[in-house]
Amino acid sequence: MKQLLTLIVGLLATVGATAKSYDNPDTLFVARDGSCEFRTITDAIEVCRAFMDYHKVIFVKRGVYKEKIVVPQWLQNIEILGEDRDETIITFDDHANIPVALSSWQQPLTAWQQPNAKIGTFRTYTLKVEANAFTLKNITVENSSGRKGQAVALHTEGDRLVFVNCRFLGNQDTIYTGMPYTRLYFKDCYIEGTTDFIFGPSTAWFEGCTIYCKTNSYITAASTPKDAQYGYVFNQCTVNCAPECTSEYLGRPWRDYGYTLFMNSLLPAQIRPEGWHHWEAKREQTARYMEYNNRGAGADTSKRHPWVRVLSKKEAQQITPNAVLAGWAPVL
Repeated sequence: MKQLLTLIVGLLATVGATAKSYDNPDTLFVARDGSCEFRTITDAIEVCRAFMDYHKVIFVKRGVYKEKIVVPQWLQNIEILGEDRDETIITFDDHANIPVALSSWQQPLTAWQQPNAKIGTFRTYTLKVEANAFTLKNITVENSSGRKGQAVALHTEGDRLVFVNCRFLGNQDTIYTGMPYTRLYFKDCYIEGTTDFIFGPSTAWFEGCTIYCKTNSYITAASTPKDAQYGYVFNQCTVNCAPECTSEYLGRPWRDYGYTLFMNSLLPAQIRPEGWHHWEAKREQTARYMEYNNRGAGADTSKRHPWVRVLSKKEAQQITPNAVLAGWAPVL
């Protein structure tokens, strides 16, 4: 027994010393080929101290990292920085129709789960960010499952999240902004998908992003809470469509009061004349869909639904990052 206690104490001391050695603002380095201390991004995240009051960078070298990553809520001030946006890739292939028993988060079935239960949309993420004050730069996040149903690449729950020069690749439900009243900022990102591929209740500002539609469907599916003043704002963005995409909606409200605004953006001819869809009967009575000063063949608002608002110059001038993000100024 004495020897066992000595062994346990020794192991705890070793773990404590290891954790303490990373309790500083030094950069952590990750390389899949084993040339750095960490081979996975998850391992680097695990050594970070809870609720850090300093900025910690995890630098990820070029490579393909097949990982299902969670940045937990007890971390903050984390930045994951890729060496090259197109060659530093986080990928996983879960989709909503995978049976529970075969999923990567496998656990014993509970009473309500039937033998044929599927994992559902909200467990399909490749990268899930529960933390606040998180930054992702110069990296690709991909759900590589293909067109097999809902399949999330990025799932966010934290507040004050920044995404700069990233690619988000997927099909249905590529980006899920999953927590009401949280604030997100996307700058110079590429986002692709098929159906509702930017969806959820968060407040998010998209600046200079490229939105790529892969098939005839809907770009956004906001579920903005009734008492949230803003939802999704796309400013100076470019919408492009694949050759097979000939008829695209800017969005539809996943829940009542969904808020989406496209302004100062380039909209292609494939955008439908009516622009938006109400999803369910009477939801157009609460949907908050707006446009301002867009350009391109798809920017003509003369045939938009009567419940879609075209903002005046005075109204548009009030919609700034500072106003939408409630005074939070993202550090890029």
